[in-house]
Amino acid sequence: MKNEKRNERRKKQKNMFRQKIKWLGIAIAAVFIFLLSGYGLLMLGGKMIANEDDLLLDLTTTIRTEDGEVVSTLYNENREYAPIDRIPDHVLQAFIAVEDRRFYEHQGVDLQSIGRAVYKDIIARSKVEGGSTITQQLSKNLFLTNDKSWTRKIKETMASLYLERTLDKDEILELYVNEVYFGEGVYGIQKASQFFFSKDVDDLTISEGALLAGLMKGPNGYSPLNHPDKALERRNVVLNTMESAGFIDEETRTQEQEKDLGINQSEKKNKTNPWVDSYVDLVIKELVEEHDLSYADIQSGGYDITVYMNEDYQQIAYQNFQEDAFFPGNTEGIEGAFVMLDKANGHIISAIGGRDYTMGDLNRSNVERQPGSAFKPVAVYGPALMKGDTYKPFTVIPDQYTEEYNVTNASGEYKNNITIYQAIVESTNTSAVWLLDEIGIDYAKSYLDKLGMPIKDDGLSIALGGLNKGVTPLQMAQSYQAFANNGKMAKATAIAEIKDRNGEVIYESETSNKEIFTPQVAWDMTEMLRETVRSGTASSGYYAKELAGKTGTTQHPLVEGATKDAWFVGYSPDYVTALWMGYDKSDEKHYLTGGSSYPTSLTKKILTDIDTQSGWALTSSFTMPDGVEPLPDPIDLPVIENVNANYTFGGFALLKGKLSWEGSTDDRIIYRIYKEGEDEDELIGEVKGETEYIIDDVWFRNDSYYVVPFDPITKMEGTHSKSVSFF
Repeated sequence: MKNEKRNERRKKQKNMFRQKIKWLGIAIAAVFIFLLSGYGLLMLGGKMIANEDDLLLDLTTTIRTEDGEVVSTLYNENREYAPIDRIPDHVLQAFIAVEDRRFYEHQGVDLQSIGRAVYKDIIARSKVEGGSTITQQLSKNLFLTNDKSWTRKIKETMASLYLERTLDKDEILELYVNEVYFGEGVYGIQKASQFFFSKDVDDLTISEGALLAGLMKGPNGYSPLNHPDKALERRNVVLNTMESAGFIDEETRTQEQEKDLGINQSEKKNKTNPWVDSYVDLVIKELVEEHDLSYADIQSGGYDITVYMNEDYQQIAYQNFQEDAFFPGNTEGIEGAFVMLDKANGHIISAIGGRDYTMGDLNRSNVERQPGSAFKPVAVYGPALMKGDTYKPFTVIPDQYTEEYNVTNASGEYKNNITIYQAIVESTNTSAVWLLDEIGIDYAKSYLDKLGMPIKDDGLSIALGGLNKGVTPLQMAQSYQAFANNGKMAKATAIAEIKDRNGEVIYESETSNKEIFTPQVAWDMTEMLRETVRSGTASSGYYAKELAGKTGTTQHPLVEGATKDAWFVGYSPDYVTALWMGYDKSDEKHYLTGGSSYPTSLTKKILTDIDTQSGWALTSSFTMPDGVEPLPDPIDLPVIENVNANYTFGGFALLKGKLSWEGSTDDRIIYRIYKEGEDEDELIGEVKGETEYIIDDVWFRNDSYYVVPFDPITKMEGTHSKSVSFF
């Protein structure tokens, strides 16, 4: 019985032990599951807090010239990313020593630091100290606000654990030193290095790295620019910490602490260049419209953009736009715009969007204005000359006022008939309107479409640039490029190349010229527009080298005799330019007191300064392309003066008549000799380049004769001389 009871007791004990083991196992499993679930929840929460898009830091977009000169930067946060392999070890060690000495040992949260921080918070009964690791600081900066609350701290912990599982330590450290703020509007170690020391991060010394690491405690309070004494003290604290952490020895620490701050800020980084803003605005517009980048993308994407701007040209144009003498207005606020293109490829070399343009202003180089007579070559004469043998430079067209068109010339004078050449040089309105009517509005507009200036206007006022909305200076410069570039035009562009934040080329400009006019038409137009600058409506101002171009003036709608828009559009052997001036608002209180002579003179002044001051000598004269025929100079028919009739002896007739007169030095002129008749005058002969003519058989004849100059190019006769006789 005793054995049975003993056995039964042992059984019960064993069962109880098994039950305890079972419940212990369940408890351990429950704790494990709880911890695992908690950890999972922490990780899940961390993933929800840590938006991976935020790991892509905002980077500064840089705009530079083809020479590599940085002209502008665009950013939300002024930052240039530096991979960790570019950052010297001693710089990274400075940050680790002063911010998180156990960085490579913990898993994102340092329990020792947290315990110390919690103890101090309890004693102080408030949140007075952080135990944040570098990972936690990064999590806070990337994903959270800066408030000192337990809720934020829990979220920070969750995000840090997630980062430690997602990234390795070097990736976290790389993100950290590139993300942090160094004061003065500067983010990231690379920009800080450039800003404070004018060097890349690769070249930072131990003391310089320590100074930057010390700014983490308070970038404004320890600013080496505003508080150099505090900055020096803080830097030395970092050096001491580096020594105690074993990163440097005592001798190195002493040597580095003996150095001064070493601040070296280049002047260029501290000055603004308002003269580049107009051009940068065009670049941004092109990025948005042609490359599908939003302004937010540009400000944060870290693109490296190479542009075609010539800094010297841009600055010269800007400085000349500050001269009030070139801008005639009845009141303040007169504005202007200027564009310069490389004639061979449409590259935008310079652009001025306003006299005092700043980013965000109205960029007038892209604002539509009525172009006036500057429109005639592209809207009328160029297309007309493309009609084969129908119209040539010396084709005679009407120049007369008619009620049908009700168009007057600015001069108030009419020649009845005029060559296309002369109509361009003198800018006769009647001729342009008549010719547009002859070639057809739809035909002319088809060329405007090709030139990148599609318009909805349908009236003959197109010939005079009297458009409903108008065209922009950039469009006008682009269209004249077709004359300057042997008949070919390329779309105007400011951007040569775009690199992404990783340095990969994602766009490279390629010139794509399309033929608009034949080379012969382009050369003929160059010759005529060159004469327009020499002796025609664009003769104002001075430029020592050759220039072709056309002026444009529009009447003010509310002030009689005043000008609303004044233009000069033209080209040298190297560049195409367009310059507009006027007021943004056209009312009775805002009008120009001068016309197109002002933009013409200003353009010539800009070209002169570029030629003489920039170090870039401009080409002196146009070169006729191969395969085209030269355009002869127009013949100016003289008024025949002092016609004399004398006898002379010789030949079989013995006594002959000799007519002599005063003509022209142009030996291309043909002089026709007419004998007056009762019903019709008779052409009895002609001479070329000579001013005398012998008439046989004048003895005892009472005939009268006169001389008429004849242009063999236009086939037009001039005014005949007075009649003379030999009796």
